[in-house]
Amino acid sequence: MAERAAALGRSRALLRVESPRTIAWRRFRRDALGLTGSALILMLVLVALLAPWVAPHDPMAIDLAAVLRPPSLAHWMGTDESGRDVFSRVLWGARVSLTIAVVIRLVTLAIGIAVGALAGFYEGWVDVVIMRGVEILLAFPGLLLLIGIASALGPGFLSLLIAFSVTGWTTTARLVRGKLLSIKREEYMEAARAIGVPARTQIVRHALPNAMGPVIVTGTIGVAGIILAEAGLSFLGLGIQPPTPTWGGMIAQGRSFLTVAWWASFFPGLAMAVAVFGFNLFGDALRDALDPRAVR
Repeated sequence: MAERAAALGRSRALLRVESPRTIAWRRFRRDALGLTGSALILMLVLVALLAPWVAPHDPMAIDLAAVLRPPSLAHWMGTDESGRDVFSRVLWGARVSLTIAVVIRLVTLAIGIAVGALAGFYEGWVDVVIMRGVEILLAFPGLLLLIGIASALGPGFLSLLIAFSVTGWTTTARLVRGKLLSIKREEYMEAARAIGVPARTQIVRHALPNAMGPVIVTGTIGVAGIILAEAGLSFLGLGIQPPTPTWGGMIAQGRSFLTVAWWASFFPGLAMAVAVFGFNLFGDALRDALDPRAVR
């Protein structure tokens, strides 16, 4: 009797079907690099949220008696050309730069998902018109187009949002379109059409949830790209304007003093490198975890 019960238990264990979410989570938690990236992102998020309480100095306060001082106990990362504490500005810069990157990425993902879903689900002339527009945008160098739009609109968060919204959704749209072209031919989608489910319901409830895996991965990795691009625009004076601290703006302000005050640019650059590294590690691990072809 005991042997029969054990055999029955083993049979049930073999027949147990795990959900895709469970499988993905098990894969992810086994990835040391992915967990490292998650820890780095969590650390940066906490730093950004707690900046008003963690920063030892006012990031805007000018102290002409402490101009370009090297790292010390009083100023852990030194001071800049205006005597402002670099450590405090790096902390507040995390708050500004991460907020900009996440907000812009969410907007571009929303645009890309909507446009790609329309093109992939309806096909025909809708697909042709949308994809020709995507190809026209992709024909322009992305960074130059960003610079051109930001220059025309002037510096500031709104101009950054518009510039990235014009250029940053095309990859997501192509990805969603390709997934929907495949998904809409699945049996469950054909069954939904056969029983008269409205097209909007088919897209929102059935097609898009099954296409979100790759979108989540590209969205995560894309945050790192936006951090770099925003830093580049701020370096050129087209992003958030001083004295508001952003990592790119701090690097730009400190470049004139590299030979005498390397810390003014080094530490914000290091913070940006850690953020990009963390998001890339997290995105790579997420891609592997959500890959249905990977070994369980």
